[in-house]
Amino acid sequence: MKVCEITGKVAVVGNNVSHSHHKTKRKFAPNLKTKRFWSEEESRWITLKVTAAGMKTINKKGLAVALREAAAPKKVY
Repeated sequence: MKVCEITGKVAVVGNNVSHSHHKTKRKFAPNLKTKRFWSEEESRWITLKVTAAGMKTINKKGLAVALREAAAPKKVY
């Protein structure tokens, strides 16, 4: 299954709706890219499959913090 390793985004299912409102199933795929990031703590390259939103998160928070938050269990209310 295609999943972003930072945000956890996956493909979702929806409908193609024609002009006559005939509905057929389709998939909305996440914008996944395979990207290498330099880890200062480990002094090595880390390859991740991330979405564009995941890359923005890494740029904002830093690689170490983003990976730590992605590994933490999610709270469900």
